Amino acid sequence: MSLKILKSPPSVIGYAAVVGRREHEGPLSDDFDLHDMTEKFGTDTWEKAESEMQRLAMNLAMAKAKINGGDLDAIFAGDLMNQCVGSSYGAECFGRPFFGLYGACSTFAEGSILSSLLIGNGTFSKCGVIASSHFCTAERQFRYPLEYGGQRAPTAQRTATAAGAFVLAEKGEGPFVREVLPGTIVDMGITDINNMGAAMAPAAYDTLKKYFEETGKAPDDFDLILTGDLGKEGHAIVSDFMKSAGYNMNGVYNDCGLMLYNAQIQDMHAGGSGCGCSASVIAGHIMKRFEKGYIHDILYVATGALMSPASIQQGRSIPGIAHLVRICDSRSKE
Repeated sequence: MSLKILKSPPSVIGYAAVVGRREHEGPLSDDFDLHDMTEKFGTDTWEKAESEMQRLAMNLAMAKAKINGGDLDAIFAGDLMNQCVGSSYGAECFGRPFFGLYGACSTFAEGSILSSLLIGNGTFSKCGVIASSHFCTAERQFRYPLEYGGQRAPTAQRTATAAGAFVLAEKGEGPFVREVLPGTIVDMGITDINNMGAAMAPAAYDTLKKYFEETGKAPDDFDLILTGDLGKEGHAIVSDFMKSAGYNMNGVYNDCGLMLYNAQIQDMHAGGSGCGCSASVIAGHIMKRFEKGYIHDILYVATGALMSPASIQQGRSIPGIAHLVRICDSRSKE
């Protein structure tokens, strides 16, 4: 699938980000709507807490949009837990048609693309998009029980305890989803679960290169190019690959996994990851920068490591994906 320029770009009419303690202690703290220092969000398990984060984020986004759950034509949601159960329990209270998604860390962009296409062609008029992750649910599913206390490799990223939500609509004052470019799976044979940035970086490079080749645009045409979540390792790889291809992204390129935490003070090794990482940065920090007029035109390239506990235990490589969403403050920006 090639680049899709939406003739009727949907508007982000509501957005919200809900985070845990360490995310609240990071540099973007003021841009999040709600946090819980216990990271349980009033529940008695980590898995229930993640579902509650989704429910809270969606309710906050709808409140900003001045709508209720009955106004949504559908909800697109995803998380890292097996069978996306965090999203299933999180969205059930809204009683709306539900699409459960798994794109790993790319899920928020995946949901934004699907809902934007369906709104843009007139099928739907309003959609909710949610993505979340929780450090504690991800650790015991993909790695070790928290009680094990294993050391993390320097290249490892921390799964964010966070959720982000959008309400997209056919009418609104913006920002707008102007273009979308769904990614293709890229597998370079990386098998190290502690270096997902390296596994996902080739997919980000593939998608960005396709976009610039197809549009004729350059990195400097945008206020910001934001991947998520490659962390320190993946960010460096993409920067080098793009420079080798003739695209210098210095000064305009950043990564959600690097923005969410103060990596040195908080000891986050290579940075943040997880579905909720880029979702909370986009639905929190970035949307508020649009609102204040600090940015006007960005490329959001969300990356995902398409693995499972079984595939890792069987020694299989980690396929990567990267979906691109162009967000502008104008419907007609070229």
